[in-house]
Amino acid sequence: MTDIVPQLVDWYDREQRNLPWRRPGVSPWQVLVSEFMLQQTPVARVEPVWLAWVARWPTPSATAAASAADVLRAWGKLGYPRRAKRLHECATVIATRYDDVVPSDVETLLSLPGVGAYTARAVACFAYRRRVPVVDTNVRRVVARVVHGRADAAPSSSPRDLADVEELLPDEALAPKFSIALMELGATVCTARTPRCELCPLSVCAWRSRGFPASTGPARRVQRYAGTDRQVRGRLLDVLRGNDSPVTRAELDVVWLSDPAQRDRALDSLLTDGLVEQTADGRFALAGEGD
Repeated sequence: MTDIVPQLVDWYDREQRNLPWRRPGVSPWQVLVSEFMLQQTPVARVEPVWLAWVARWPTPSATAAASAADVLRAWGKLGYPRRAKRLHECATVIATRYDDVVPSDVETLLSLPGVGAYTARAVACFAYRRRVPVVDTNVRRVVARVVHGRADAAPSSSPRDLADVEELLPDEALAPKFSIALMELGATVCTARTPRCELCPLSVCAWRSRGFPASTGPARRVQRYAGTDRQVRGRLLDVLRGNDSPVTRAELDVVWLSDPAQRDRALDSLLTDGLVEQTADGRFALAGEGD
């Protein structure tokens, strides 16, 4: 399917979103920060937080020097705050073990705290221009449709996904742009629920040629937030982020009165994750502020 390479790259040159982490001069560390933040989080929510973050902490050593509490405050409402803790740990490792330089090879990147298979390849590709397959949910969906003629990708990723994308990659010079273009197509045109096929730049698509067969898999559940432990954790963290000193249990209890058992479970999980600390006198604080 070599014809899709120039078609997709030309389309990307015309239609790409103006995202700050794609601009010239962005460092590998700043690319890595964006990948941590973009996990399960919409671009619109990430952009202002990322801009403030890299202005305040432009390097791994600057991030590592910040307190855990400051990092959690700066993370704000991006959600999944364990990512912030892991990013802080990752910065510390890069600053101390790699002289403040983000590694460029996938295997070393995979050894860093919080860096998984997708993030390692994304940094190698987008920050260092390496020819490596980068596979996220959007890419898996595009490949399922364009190459295999299916409405959706398989429910879970597999090594075959990497092989599929690697087969599509052009030469070293063009591979990074093709990779981001493939991802962009899935994010903006070949979307999960309402694909805009009339805007697709590709002249060949197996799904289209087969008459857009419907998905044969089970309907995907919409991930809810309201009423979940995640929401309760967020409410508790909001209180702690808004206070520079430890707070009492009563100050936390009032944020979730409808289900005390759920509130207690959420607080226990924050303590277990190391995001919250309890002081000797029984109060609570963000990590590092419980002394």
